[in-house]
Amino acid sequence: MGGATATTGRLGAALRFARRNKAAVAGAVVLLAIVLVAIAAPLLATGNPLSINPLRRLRPPSAAFWFGTDHLGRDLWNRVLYGARVSLLVGGAVAGISMSVGLVIGLVAGYVRSIDAVVMRVMDGLMAIPSILLAVALMALTRASVTNVIVAISVAEIPRVVRLVRSLVLTLRDEVYVQAAISSGTRLPRILRRHILPNVMGPVLVQGTYIFAAAILIEAALSFLGAGTPSNVPSWGNTISEGRPFFLLAAWIVIIPGMFLSATVLAVNLLGDGLRDALDPRLSRQL
Repeated sequence: MGGATATTGRLGAALRFARRNKAAVAGAVVLLAIVLVAIAAPLLATGNPLSINPLRRLRPPSAAFWFGTDHLGRDLWNRVLYGARVSLLVGGAVAGISMSVGLVIGLVAGYVRSIDAVVMRVMDGLMAIPSILLAVALMALTRASVTNVIVAISVAEIPRVVRLVRSLVLTLRDEVYVQAAISSGTRLPRILRRHILPNVMGPVLVQGTYIFAAAILIEAALSFLGAGTPSNVPSWGNTISEGRPFFLLAAWIVIIPGMFLSATVLAVNLLGDGLRDALDPRLSRQL
């Protein structure tokens, strides 16, 4: 009976939150739709996104080609579908890596004061360089690939997670329950795992959504500049970059993938704002 009551209470709170945060719900719906499209790309596509046919180059959107074709006669519908896979893969991987690595470094740096100064000076040095410039520099040292793009963007985003986690740990380590655990002889790994980690996960998850959106934009920018994914990968950034010289003749090559890119980033940001409101104790009490 108690379990059913708790479940009903959580469901009611979720419904109240959905009514109060319609933008977050809309973002979640749009993001879910894009994820489903990316998963079902092989089923929805009408052919190979890399298939070239010069006879049908620069054709406008029509019943035969819903999104038109590019300068090589490739169907833009197929390229946009598979481009969603690349963007979501990069965004998700970068967010996961940045959160995991940044969480570990931030926990240790915030709690162990002897290494805090060294770690944070390194993080400050990385943050002094704009993310896109740092990613371009790292990509210049390696060959173009999706894996290298993920690593380059992750290196640029990890310091932001580290600083967030460290600031939270510096506050939490002086709490009464943490001091009581120290007094009782609890070891450091257990203190971090049981008392510190649960209290920093909420802000880290919110930060992860913003990193997800930023990673998608940075990947598109790197591909647009020719320093990202290889040209044979049908990413949104590559499609926009290749369509730029033909913008006056075939604007759809740039506009359509740009719309999908903008919608995805906007949806993730709206979802992040909703998570921030839901995980903020002061706002949760108002739901």
